[in-house]
Amino acid sequence: MSDIPAVQEFAVADRDAGPYGITTGPDGALWLTFVHGGRIGRLTVDGGLTEYPLDSPSCRPAVITPGPDGALWFTRLADHRIGRVTVDGEAESFRPPTPDCGPYGITAGPDGALWFTQMNRDRIGRITTEGEFTEFVLPVTGAYPSAITTGPDGALWFTLNQAGAIGRITVEGSVDLHPLPTPDAAPVGITSDGTDLWFVEIAAGRLGRSSPAGRIEEFPLPDPASRPHALTTTGPGDCWITLWAAGRVAHRTPSGTLTEHALPTPSCEPHGITVGPDGALWVALETGAVARVAP
Repeated sequence: MSDIPAVQEFAVADRDAGPYGITTGPDGALWLTFVHGGRIGRLTVDGGLTEYPLDSPSCRPAVITPGPDGALWFTRLADHRIGRVTVDGEAESFRPPTPDCGPYGITAGPDGALWFTQMNRDRIGRITTEGEFTEFVLPVTGAYPSAITTGPDGALWFTLNQAGAIGRITVEGSVDLHPLPTPDAAPVGITSDGTDLWFVEIAAGRLGRSSPAGRIEEFPLPDPASRPHALTTTGPGDCWITLWAAGRVAHRTPSGTLTEHALPTPSCEPHGITVGPDGALWVALETGAVARVAP
C-alpha cells in the first residue's frame, strides 16, 4: 500500500451538498452531481466551478453521463426523473412511465438513446434524446438494478445489487442474468474496458470481470471492508476504483497487481470516478470536494 504522490483536492461544496456522480463532458470540463444539494456542477481542470441549480432542491441527482446530443444526462433519485442539462446550463427533466421507479445508473447506449436502471421496480429504462421512454421488465424481483454501461458487444450491462448478479440486455430488450460466484456480494459499479466488463462488489470487497459471454472472475481487494463503489478504466485490464468506506482509491494494473492509495482527506467518502479531459482520474468526494489523481 502506498501513497499517490500527485493528488490534488478542489473544494466544490460544503459537506451537506454531497458531490456524488462525475463524468467528462463534451466541452472538455468535468460535470458532477450534488446529490444532497439539488444542483449540477461544471468544473474545469484548473478548479473553476460553475453551479446550475435544478428545479427541485431535493431531487437527489445521482449518476451523470454525456449523451449523444452533446448534453449531460443524469438520474434524479428522489423525484424519479431523468434530467438533462446542456453545456450552457439549461436544464429540463422527464418522468418515466413507471412511478416511484428509483432511477440510478445511466449510460449512453449504442442506439443513440440513454439507458438507465430502475432500482425500485426491477426494470431497465430507455429514453430517447427527445424524451420518449421504453421500459423493460427484468425476470427477477427485488434485484435492485444499480449501475449500467454499454458493453463491447453492443449490449447494455448492469449490476443487480440485491440479486448477486450482473445482467445483459440487448437494444431489442432480450435479457440474460449471470450470477456471481460470491453470494451476497452486492455489485454496484460497472464499466467496460472495450474487451471485458469490470464491476465492483461493495459487500464482498472484490473486483469482478466478465467476458461478453458471461464468464465471471473475481479478485479480492487488499481491504475487504473498503466498500468499493464505482470504477473506471484507462485501458484493457487497467481499472481505478473508489473505496467509499476507506477514503481511498484502488488501482488494478493489466498484469493483475492491485494496490490501494490514500486520498488527502480522511473519511472523504469517494463515490464517482472518471477519466478527465487531461488524462488524470477525477473523483467525487461526498464530503465536499473533487480529487485529481495523476496515474
